[in-house]
Amino acid sequence: MAIRIAIGELSHETNTFCAGSTTVADFRRFMWFEGEAMRGAHAGNRTYVGGMLDRCDELGVSAVPTFATMAYPSGTIAADDFRELLDRLLDSIRAAMPVDAVALALHGAGVAEGHDDLEATILTEVRALVGREVPIAASLDLHGNLTEAMLENVQGLFGVHFYPHVDSYERGAEVIDFLVRVVRGELKPVLHLERLPMMIATTTTDLEPMAGLNDLAREAEKRPHLVDCTIFHGFPMTDVPGVGVSVLAIADGDPVAARSAARSVAEAIWEVREALRPEMLSPQEAIARALAAPPGMVVINDTSDNPGGGAPGDSTHLLRALIEARLPDACFGFIYDPNVAEQAHRAGTGSTIRVRLGGKTDRQHGEPIEEEAYVKVLSDGRFRHTTPMWRGLAVDLGPMARLQIKGIDVLVASSRQQVLDDQVFLLNGIDVRTRRVVGLKSSQHFRAGFADLAASIVTADAPGATSLDLHALGHTRVRRPIWPLDPRAEYA
Repeated sequence: MAIRIAIGELSHETNTFCAGSTTVADFRRFMWFEGEAMRGAHAGNRTYVGGMLDRCDELGVSAVPTFATMAYPSGTIAADDFRELLDRLLDSIRAAMPVDAVALALHGAGVAEGHDDLEATILTEVRALVGREVPIAASLDLHGNLTEAMLENVQGLFGVHFYPHVDSYERGAEVIDFLVRVVRGELKPVLHLERLPMMIATTTTDLEPMAGLNDLAREAEKRPHLVDCTIFHGFPMTDVPGVGVSVLAIADGDPVAARSAARSVAEAIWEVREALRPEMLSPQEAIARALAAPPGMVVINDTSDNPGGGAPGDSTHLLRALIEARLPDACFGFIYDPNVAEQAHRAGTGSTIRVRLGGKTDRQHGEPIEEEAYVKVLSDGRFRHTTPMWRGLAVDLGPMARLQIKGIDVLVASSRQQVLDDQVFLLNGIDVRTRRVVGLKSSQHFRAGFADLAASIVTADAPGATSLDLHALGHTRVRRPIWPLDPRAEYA
């Protein structure tokens, strides 16, 4: 009889510094699939669930899709809404039973009202439902704030190794490989979590020092009895006690091996912590550096207003600086402002409109830009990602407009998301390869789609919900001391 594995997803990266609550409606708006609809949405796509479904097919394992939902990063999930989401997941798993194992796609930095450790709550209730004999494993985001409570009810947790998360598909497949071995009695996993007293700002694994630290974790996996060793950067925009960098090691029946591997990698991270302090350039400084860069297209990424980290997506700091610089061959994609997008669609292509663009969430993210704008292109905001991160996944940004403001092409969207690849520009008639400067809102994920296109990448930081300046966020609940808030913090 084929092994039956229930597959589900309940994922949210929670930025507790964001105003407002996240609700069921936010999950329904971004990603919501029940039962077999999960196959059509994910199978063959480079997502965690896509990797799980495809690997089951490859191994001849019976995948039982249950319920998959994700909301775009945003504020704390309302208590009743989280209960509704969790009950729907539990009911769908209950309907799939009996199963031999459960595979979940979670995040690791979820927070709901009354639940500082969202993933621990989910895993506890799934365990209570399926019993102690059914193995559970989950994929996690690299930005998970891991806790010992998460480990209590799983056989394995597998985080992506790279940022941008180009290996989500592989980690989903790895969860299935792992569960099959556990079900067959080929593996007796033991886990060790090493937590460091430190936070780091959004840091790519494409560059040093994280690239070398990832290599070190991969080398640790070659030790006897080691199954996996993963570095979790943590998510510093979540103000809960569990925030922080950690290393998780999984060994086959050998707790000493798991502890030794996790500890050795954690010590290496601690030793290079000063190299993890980010450079913080203002928008004006970033533009100056971009103009001084060698010939070729330069990306300026607006890291402090990254919707992929919960920021509102309507900050005007970088866009205003680009407009004031009167740059030739520049474009910006995109700013979230459904009202201006609707205004442009009402006026029609070829019209000139007076806009009050962006800056509508709060004053931290800048004042609205008030200018005359020419409506160059209108679109429906629909395309599919081509990035190695989420290739094949459908995107719907709602009505979009390409406006020209003082010579700058500015994309305006009706949905709050970060830019992952150049498809949103192509949809609106812009080939970024012909531009000198391309501004976009993202911290690191854009690299997967732009690294091969850009001659240079410059990061701009300004006041915002995802600023690189961790001191400015205002943590009150994280465990202290913690580096870099407390320079004298020690890792024993």
